[in-house]
Amino acid sequence: MNNYEDLVKKDLKYIWHPFTQMKDYETDEPVIIDRGKGVYLWDKKGNKYIDGISSWWVNTLGHSHPRLNEALRKQSEKIEHVLLAGFSHEPAIELAERLVNLVNKNCHSELADYELRLQGELCFPEMPLRASNQGDSESNSSKITKVFYSDNGSTAVEVALKMAYQYWLQSGFPKKNKFISLKNSYHGDTLGAVSVGGVDVYHKIYKPLLFEVFQADSPYCYRCPANCEQNSCHIECLNSVEKILEKYAEEIAGIIIEPLVQAAGGMIIYPAEYLVKLRKLCDKYNILLIDDEVAMGFGRTGKMFAYEHANIVPDLICLAKGITAGYLPLSVTMTTDKIYQAFYDDYDRMKTFFHGHSFTGNPLAAAVAVENLKIFEEEKIIESLQPKIKKLKSSLEKFRNIDCIGDIRHIGMIGAVEIVKNKATKEPYAFEERIGLKIYKEALKRGAIIRPLGSVIYFMPPYVITEEEIDNLTDIAVQSIKSVL
Repeated sequence: MNNYEDLVKKDLKYIWHPFTQMKDYETDEPVIIDRGKGVYLWDKKGNKYIDGISSWWVNTLGHSHPRLNEALRKQSEKIEHVLLAGFSHEPAIELAERLVNLVNKNCHSELADYELRLQGELCFPEMPLRASNQGDSESNSSKITKVFYSDNGSTAVEVALKMAYQYWLQSGFPKKNKFISLKNSYHGDTLGAVSVGGVDVYHKIYKPLLFEVFQADSPYCYRCPANCEQNSCHIECLNSVEKILEKYAEEIAGIIIEPLVQAAGGMIIYPAEYLVKLRKLCDKYNILLIDDEVAMGFGRTGKMFAYEHANIVPDLICLAKGITAGYLPLSVTMTTDKIYQAFYDDYDRMKTFFHGHSFTGNPLAAAVAVENLKIFEEEKIIESLQPKIKKLKSSLEKFRNIDCIGDIRHIGMIGAVEIVKNKATKEPYAFEERIGLKIYKEALKRGAIIRPLGSVIYFMPPYVITEEEIDNLTDIAVQSIKSVL
């Protein structure tokens, strides 16, 4: 099957593409990728593209990384798969240990709830403490200690939601069975994950199938729900969360957030202070903080995990995407010993967490993930990103004087520009105009893959990108925007 046209015909005959209106392919066609190396992809026609979005945000260390290739090869010669119920294997064990050490390395809760209790600020003091031993950092029950494996970001979120619900049920608080989520949020495509999502274009059609949640305002600085000025506010957008908690805290199991960046909602970047204050609210009202790091984990924001910017500790952490650097599906849900102990009992007490997947803790994926973390440590990936982060920030300035650019956003190895019809009024382009799609097509002709989110053009390149390639990528985006608009 070497003929490009034949490949396209067979693709369209057999494959139903994700997030795609297949009727569009009556006039366009999918790009058939042949190979990749570093930051580049080549299609079957020989065209070369900068992978400006890390192939859906997963390919952090570049395509065809020699160390990851070798780790995959070596593990495949040992064991490719074994069930994780009643059995285990070395890659899963080593990965879990490394992850637990990583998430606890640099983060300490700014104000644990036992301190709030001492100050008389807890709203429901009869509920279980999040941190119960008054400051012993080694045995502190707010420390992340347990890893539950699954195979993609959506299921990592499902696990977190089910754990949070069952934790409160088995702790004697069955009324705590609802969640708070944020507008513009995206946590995956399974029904539980969709229930806590807030992007109508992805979620609205499924509402009859979903469970009810409380939805709070998004910390969308460019279009502030509290009408505050960007960079000079006091995080007033968080007031909508507290209003819900004041009224319904006894019913709420937890709040789920994307830390610092609401990705699929439009790369909406918000200040770390929001997370600091949210952690305090969770402690005050005795609800769990679920941190969906699926897109932001493993260096994307310039730190290993996004919540580190706020120096907090979540109660549950969801990780996926970059965990294997894009090689294989794998995800984890991490949590505290406090939550784990609510499930630990004699079997006939029926407190078991009845959840699992066929490929939970797959040895091939776990081995690649271990090697990925070794590369991060040995090659000091986070440190090496800092000059590139500065370069990306400065490169975004070239969009500043384009009339249709309403907002420029940046954190770590993420850059985004929001395109508007009117800069003064922030009037957006209509959904039907598909401005982002037109710019995507133009960029593809010029040799870059920048898949838009509506009218938001963003950059999330692999970390191996050079400063020169960052300039090239953003230059192509500027040229494409000017060509279309």
